[in-house]
Amino acid sequence: MSNKELSRILFSIAKYLEMEEESFRSVAYRKASRSISSLDRSVEDIYSEGGPEALKEIPGVGESIALKIEEYIKTGKIKYYEELKSKTPIDLSEIIAIEGMGPKKAKILYQKLKVKTISQLEKAAKGHLIAPLRGFGEKTELNILQGIEFLKGQKGRFLLGEVYPIVEDVLRGLRSLREVEKAEVAGSFRRSKETVGDIDLLAVSSEPEKVMEYFASQPDVAKVWGKGLTKSSVRMAEGFDMDLRVVSRKSYGAALQYFTGSKEHNVATRRIAISKGLKLNEYGVFKGTRRIAGETEEDVYKAIGLQWIPPEMRENQGEVELALENKIPRVVDCKDMRGDLHVHSNWDGGNDPIEVLAEVAKKMGYEYIGISDHTQYLKIEHGLDEAQLAKRDLEIDKLNEEYKEFRILKGCEANILNHGEIDIKDEALSKLDYVIAGIHSSMKMGKAEMTERIITAMKNPNVDIFSHPTGRLINTRDEYQIDLEKILRAAKEFNVVLEINASIERLDLKDEYIKRAKKAGVKMVIGTDAHIKEELNLMRLGVAQARRGWAKKKDIINTGSVEELLNNFHD
Repeated sequence: MSNKELSRILFSIAKYLEMEEESFRSVAYRKASRSISSLDRSVEDIYSEGGPEALKEIPGVGESIALKIEEYIKTGKIKYYEELKSKTPIDLSEIIAIEGMGPKKAKILYQKLKVKTISQLEKAAKGHLIAPLRGFGEKTELNILQGIEFLKGQKGRFLLGEVYPIVEDVLRGLRSLREVEKAEVAGSFRRSKETVGDIDLLAVSSEPEKVMEYFASQPDVAKVWGKGLTKSSVRMAEGFDMDLRVVSRKSYGAALQYFTGSKEHNVATRRIAISKGLKLNEYGVFKGTRRIAGETEEDVYKAIGLQWIPPEMRENQGEVELALENKIPRVVDCKDMRGDLHVHSNWDGGNDPIEVLAEVAKKMGYEYIGISDHTQYLKIEHGLDEAQLAKRDLEIDKLNEEYKEFRILKGCEANILNHGEIDIKDEALSKLDYVIAGIHSSMKMGKAEMTERIITAMKNPNVDIFSHPTGRLINTRDEYQIDLEKILRAAKEFNVVLEINASIERLDLKDEYIKRAKKAGVKMVIGTDAHIKEELNLMRLGVAQARRGWAKKKDIINTGSVEELLNNFHD
């Protein structure tokens, strides 16, 4: 049993309940799903140690949901879920993955057209059977077809954040073996690509047979594709493949450089080696038949005349040329982060009290945390109105009186409405330490209209940060149409910071846009968009994304002290 599968089932239950307009119960299942997906321990292990009572310690899991989790652990099924599926037998998880297709629309299409699957949905849309239905229309029908095409292009790729804890667990297990001298993950995972395919692992060991036996017999291995002396391939329960290679110590650095890639980066480095009369491959750097480097990556790069290059930068986008001149930037690192400004508390759609979030942030070594609860337009997240914001801020004031070297900042994530208005009065916004504003509705606007909408919001003197700037959901929803150059000019002119949103499904801004923001002189902030305390750890994904965009510490405002941070908003 995997946490991911259990989380998926609970999320599906939430969507079935949403279909039946049982919003309160839907929110409960959605919270439980999100909590379980963020756990660093198996739910099965938690249950085996403490039974149903231990399950109730998981954020969002109450008596009813705990019993259903127990049922799933014991039987592999949840009867309640099966009943919901039999009542409306549609492939809900796949259908609602299409942009614009919520549970209620899915129910209507099942009732009117008997649509159960994506293929049936596509057939109905191509046959123009959807447009005539009340509440749909030609635009919705076209959006459905576009959404299906987008999904087809994402097949076989897994979100970096989804596989991260699994890969970490496997790597931790390998490194704990007496027979393993060192082990590391390579490939697109090490380069922190937003989505990954197969996971490549490397290890050094003088007893590879024992290492391969351990690797192939892990609990989460669903199928062994092949097990050899120096290479094994397995399919994990979550659906992705892992390859493990055992290499010699003297070739480890060369193998790590080679299997990290990217392919284009490797072609460029091999070309450099050839120009110097050398040969570079996965076994080392050679002058004739003599190996002159290979044990470490640093030695490999040095041998061909290059500065070591951070893995996130290895995409042949100019990094090799910089390395030749010893000008690789010192990109931002997790240890540079001094706080998180995009955190939701239990005042809105979040799960945890402000005090709990603050304590977690303190343990992470942060100097501050910003509470950015949703505002009133976002009903599904119980967005706060002006009076509720004021009441929440009194709680923050009281907590801040107890802290000496830590500060809770008052913020919000306000909604940018269709014409650029903010859904909270300026008088309330002006009392906050900072204001995040983002698009959460009407994402199919034309390019010019959407761009003007965002710029109008940026002109509001209370708006400090523009959250998840392109609105994409990786593998699910493409970014909305904007003129990025105009947005960047407006951000610079009106002193608005662009967010690098670290949530697993967003990672928005993407790397190329981060580079463009840097070039335009626009400051950025990395925010987790955490709705439960465990998601504060997503900061590492946001930092990795910033590194892929070559962002330095000075480009990211939450690498500064609280005074420096607030000065950014009032320059």
